[in-house]
Amino acid sequence: MYFADYTIKEIKKILTKIEVNKKIIEKLQRDNRQGVRNLGVKYKNRLKKERERQQKWERMNKREDILHNRGYRLIAGIDEAGRGPLAGPVVAAAVILPEDKKIIGLDDSKKLSARKREKLYEIIKKLSVAVGVGIIDNKEIDKINIHRATFMAMKKAIKNLDIIPDYLLVDGNSEIPLLALTQEAVIDGDARVNVIAAASIIAKVTRDNIIDNYHQEYPQYGFINNKGYGTQEHIEAIKKYGITPLHRLSYGIVNKHLDVKSKKIGDINE
Repeated sequence: MYFADYTIKEIKKILTKIEVNKKIIEKLQRDNRQGVRNLGVKYKNRLKKERERQQKWERMNKREDILHNRGYRLIAGIDEAGRGPLAGPVVAAAVILPEDKKIIGLDDSKKLSARKREKLYEIIKKLSVAVGVGIIDNKEIDKINIHRATFMAMKKAIKNLDIIPDYLLVDGNSEIPLLALTQEAVIDGDARVNVIAAASIIAKVTRDNIIDNYHQEYPQYGFINNKGYGTQEHIEAIKKYGITPLHRLSYGIVNKHLDVKSKKIGDINE
């Protein structure tokens, strides 16, 4: 292809319709026109970023590759969202990714923008072998404590998979207790292992959607922004309006403001 035969506008249009490789970029950068050379720089940077994303996927897939080589086929990643918030449920997800498809861009859900998380959420749901979700509400958290509630949510997520996994990779430093499945805890797994990263995205987006719905009922608490976490905005709202039926009464900050004003919001003991 001879770019000299085309205007810059035409070249831009052509580049959107073809696979731009290193050879094409070199041709762009040799063009006499600055605008065309700028396109070469743009696509060179884009190609570099894509290569880095591919390399990151490969690094984050090493643990799964090792397990596949050992004969494990159905490897489920497990992660949770919502251990720390003052309100709402804790949500866990279990995900089994396909061996023959790459989902580029997986990462710890907290490192991704909301838009990117939601996009990856849809891709994961579409391409995964299986996805399971477990939800434990704030009342159950208050009864058994958040540590136990988190493991309960993880067990529910695994149970809700359409297929039984033969190996679990669990985010964190603790395996799931009293579970008759082969498992392994991976510290910072959501940033190091693709299948755990996928689970972290499913759990985070699922919980965020639940909290966003709460916002419609209790807009004064700013749930749409704080997702139930103890931000200054949220704490000030608790001081002003009291406690909702969604708050975790076993959490010190919430319990501190448990008073008669709570009855204005709802019966906390229902």
